[in-house]
Formats: sequence, C-alpha cells, structure tokens
Amino acid sequence: MPLTTPVRPYDWGSRTALPDLLGTEPTGGPQAELWAGAHPAAPSSVDGTPLNVLIDGDPIGMLGERSVKRFGPALPYLLKVLAVEKPLSLQVHPTMAQAEAGFAAEEERGVPLDHFTRAYKDPYHKPEMVCALTDFHGLCGFRDPAGTADLLESLGVPELRPWIETLRTEPAADALRTVLTQMLDAGSRPIQAAVEPALTSVYADIARAHPGDPGVLAALLLNHVELAPGQALFLDAGVPHSYLRGLAIEVMANSDNVLRCGLTGKHIDVPELVRVVSFVPSVPARVEPAAGFRYCPNTDEFSLIRHDLTADPDDLAPGVPQTLLCLEGEAHLTTDRTLTLTRGEAAFIPAGAPAVRLTGRGVLYRVIPAIP
Repeated sequence: MPLTTPVRPYDWGSRTALPDLLGTEPTGGPQAELWAGAHPAAPSSVDGTPLNVLIDGDPIGMLGERSVKRFGPALPYLLKVLAVEKPLSLQVHPTMAQAEAGFAAEEERGVPLDHFTRAYKDPYHKPEMVCALTDFHGLCGFRDPAGTADLLESLGVPELRPWIETLRTEPAADALRTVLTQMLDAGSRPIQAAVEPALTSVYADIARAHPGDPGVLAALLLNHVELAPGQALFLDAGVPHSYLRGLAIEVMANSDNVLRCGLTGKHIDVPELVRVVSFVPSVPARVEPAAGFRYCPNTDEFSLIRHDLTADPDDLAPGVPQTLLCLEGEAHLTTDRTLTLTRGEAAFIPAGAPAVRLTGRGVLYRVIPAIP
C-alpha cells in the first residue's frame, strides 16, 4: 500500500532539510517531522483513506493476530523523520500506567483532545529511538550531579553557588529534584539573566534560540549527546530529553503524549513533568545495530531495519505490519506485482499480505513490531 505521508510544520523545523532529503519542493515555512503511520493526529493515507481507518476496518488482516493480541487493534509504532534546526521542547514521556491515569483524568474533566492545555492525548506510553541520518545533537537524561556541579562552577556565576552546593552534598535524586524545581520557578529569572551570557557550546545555542526560557537552565542538568550517522539512541519513559539539531529517523510507540517544561511555545506543565520524570542520573542508552543493520531497543513496539539495497533480494516474511520509507535511490517491492518506491516515498505492508521480495539500488528503512 503506497502511503501519502503528512509533514508537521513545527517552528523548530528546518525549511530546507526535509525537502533536500525527500526530493520535494520547499513550502517556505519550517518542515519539522514527516509522519509515516496511523496515529489519528496525522495519519498517513492510502488513496485518500487514512491508514488508521483501514486498520479499524480489518485489524487482523492489517496487523496480524500476534500484534492485535499484544498491542490491541492499532498499529503499535509510528515512524518519523525529524529535521531539527533549533532546540525543541525539553520534555518527558509517561509510563503506560501514568498515561492511562492521566488520559482518564483529562477525559473526566472534559478537556478536549485538541485543547492547548491537553497533556495526555492517548492512554499509551511513548518509548522512542532516534537513528541519526546526519550529525545529530540532543540532551538525554540527568548527568551525575557532581558533573553538573563542575559545569555550573566553570561558568563563574556567583548566583549558582547554592545549586552547586546542593548538587555536591545532597543525595542524587533529592538534589536533582530540588535544583530542577527551583530552576523552573519564576523566582530563578534573575539567576538565568546572569547565567545566559556565560554559557558556551550547545548551551549557548539553546539560550540564543530560547532567550529567557526556563528550559535554558534546566538543560544544564542533562547529558549532551552527539550521534554520527547510523548511531542510535533509545529514550524510555521518565527520561528528560530535547533534540538540538540534525536529521534523524525516529521510531516510537504510537502515542503523542508529551510533558514539557521549557524550550517551547506549546503548553508547559511543570508540576506534571516533575511528577513523571525519573530523578535518576543515567548514561544515554545508545543502541548498537545487530547483524543486517537491525536496531532492536528494549521495547516490544518496534524494531528498525536499514536496507542497503542491491540486486540481491531480501525476502520480507508476512504476518506483521511493516512500514517502509525509501531515502535514496529506488526500492522494488514484489509479490504478484511490483511497487516501486523512489526517494521520499513510503509504503505499508499489511500482515495478511503475501511475502514481499525487496530489491533495488539505494537505502530503505523498515519498521516492524518486535514480537516473537
């Protein structure tokens, strides 16, 4: 099934990177995310019919019995391409239990799904993975408090002394909770005004993109991560993060639940983020590809496979829902007929379809659920 894929025009997106990658015409505005999937907020379509509508009409045929049994009658993943030109929301995603409770509470209060203040768009968690297409920069997880104390001290700003002391002396979780909460409070604005001129490297870039935003201070608590093309990073529930610049494939569970505390013009909900975030220092969870460029993070909803296409065929077994995106050259998908994808084109293979033979010259990314 060839897919028509929507592009989301968020203000942090590049005006040229996605058109250059996909071979499409620029719109003149930012183009931040291409979505290839069935999330109701921006589903792909097949001949004008939304993919989620087709799945609703035949969940077993479209998704397969194993996927429906494990995840219910919805596509369990969402494939995106990100084109990040400036830092985006400092954010965190909930666990499944937190998402279910938060969604139910907002439904009970009658908050419309499209309301600006709506935090929980669905009752699902949102583990995600980014796989870099270019050099890609992000923030991921709390740095060890002692390391952050050293960073703050290096700025030479006397107003930071109480936070430095807290980070050096309090237990890690307590210190991170205290300092993050104070950084996000309106009372910290004089400190922020003193800190911003002293920032360097990516933190200075964040301040230039979002001057006066409370997320500028909060970003100092997080690990800076650099990914080279082909390197990948997994983000589980509770891990605070932000993406700063670059092009990447992103795969996630089929959810749009995001809790933000800064670096955005969207709704910020600091109390809910503080309730959901995990105040545990962590090393960013890089994902090394297995044989055949298979990225298999610690989640059941998705695996990502990169195909460097040649005349030698890859046979794609049936039985699971598969989403494919061609980013270079041509990909030929053959059963009793052949569908050819060129640069920027996507397709969906229903679980009930026969085995597909994949050939071509170029690069294609494929997503499948990670179920036995």
